[in-house]
Amino acid sequence: MPGPSGFVYEAHATGTVRITRHNRPATTLHGDRAARFLTEVTTAPDPQFVMARWTGNYKRGNERTARDHPRNRR
Repeated sequence: MPGPSGFVYEAHATGTVRITRHNRPATTLHGDRAARFLTEVTTAPDPQFVMARWTGNYKRGNERTARDHPRNRR
């Protein structure tokens, strides 16, 4: 099974880390969480898995739209 791909992170001077997937925002980390993420991602053998785990349910977000579709109403 192939692993996750397409994740990119940007560390900003303000201490914020923005993680995107295929140029779409997945999550933004601030403060201590951003520092822990940077430590983990720089030492990981596969940073893609680390970014996928830190983003959590990054593929979700369309459930409400799908629920309201006429085909899915009860």
